Amino acid sequence: MEKLNAFLTIPRQEAGYRPINERITDFSQVEQTLNSRDRKLQASRCMDCGVPFCHWACPLGNKQPEFQDALSKGKWEEAYRVLTATNDFPEFTGRICPALCEKSCVLKLSCDAPVTIRENEAAIAEAAFREGYVRPIRGERKGLRVAVVGSGPAGLSAAVRLNARGYDVTVYDRAPLPGGLLRYGIPNFKLPKEVIDRRIQYLKDDGIRFEMNVNVDQAHLPEGFDAYALCTGTPQARDLQIPGRELRGIYFALELLSQQNRLLDGETFPKEQLVNAHGRHVLVIGGGDTGSDCIGTAIRQGAASVTQIEIMPQPPIGQNPATPWPQWPVVLKTTSSHEEGCLRRWSLASQRFIGKNGRVCGVEVEEVQWLPAETENGRPTMKLTGKKEIIETDMVLLAMGFLRPVLPELPPLVFPAGDVRNGASLVVRALADGRKVAQDIETYLSNL
Repeated sequence: MEKLNAFLTIPRQEAGYRPINERITDFSQVEQTLNSRDRKLQASRCMDCGVPFCHWACPLGNKQPEFQDALSKGKWEEAYRVLTATNDFPEFTGRICPALCEKSCVLKLSCDAPVTIRENEAAIAEAAFREGYVRPIRGERKGLRVAVVGSGPAGLSAAVRLNARGYDVTVYDRAPLPGGLLRYGIPNFKLPKEVIDRRIQYLKDDGIRFEMNVNVDQAHLPEGFDAYALCTGTPQARDLQIPGRELRGIYFALELLSQQNRLLDGETFPKEQLVNAHGRHVLVIGGGDTGSDCIGTAIRQGAASVTQIEIMPQPPIGQNPATPWPQWPVVLKTTSSHEEGCLRRWSLASQRFIGKNGRVCGVEVEEVQWLPAETENGRPTMKLTGKKEIIETDMVLLAMGFLRPVLPELPPLVFPAGDVRNGASLVVRALADGRKVAQDIETYLSNL
């Protein structure tokens, strides 16, 4: 680092979000950007720690101190080369990763002002596309073919690495366009879809083939391939089977999110099939990122009100003794969608849906008390308190996560990766697992 004490004199500066009254009127990206000079200054705050906990926390093993150093010196291309040595899609993670690295930054511990690693990553990626630093990574052909089933983060990551190693790669997906949940689950205000389209075009130019609108059955894989990467994700959402579930107006989160993204992409739907929150009093059940995405989407659609409930207790604000640094801190998180207008409540269990004329009009909830004692499996326990109430709502969005698929016994040439193997998780973990499965496939094919 040129200025070893920059972290003492330069404060953390985030790009921030567009004004609320402006951003809720469209689905454009909410996050803003810093100019190149300020971005270099932010990179200079990196202390190049002897033990880089940022690197330790990153599932991809990104070398954060090295690309921060290059960026701080204005060496944008070098920064991109360092970054993409471990991460093939920094334009994705730079926008939607929760930045485990920043939570493990020593500056997070010492002054709660970690290096803006994620934003710096996005800036490096955009500079690379703008300046022409993104180049083909197609390796010398080996005459072997690999099919990747699923075009989400794990599938794309596996495809890129396999193509770079010289395998002929074909990606299959049942959707019309590649990207998986990147395209059909994450709102445009977090990840503009032209960012995905841009990268997919580069992958096609590199020789990766995409076969879309093809529903591949695990038991009947396409013929003519030497190995298969199974990256089909976790398509089954967790349901809430309580009385009244059959009422109209109750949807899975992805029914809203996917349709909205498809509408923005120019698709049309019959009026009776539209999932729209306009004028509705929306209740989001589930407190994770998917629930947050539902909030932002419902607000942009013109919801009359949005309430989010969760069965877990409210996390601590700021610090949590149960998850000390450098672990990922389980603390209260307020997203850009929460800022836009949402009532949040915790420790509520949904007991039944209440209907009127066949449509949901309320949800009976009961307060739960979380007990400090833990069960044998290490999970906290809870008990119902008997305190019940009815939350009025005419649109319910279920955002309670996804069920982990049960895979059958697979033949040796089929390698699962990402959420289908590990259960629903972060995009960055799926990308890392895609890289790992590419290495596993190469090891397998090399030993034939």
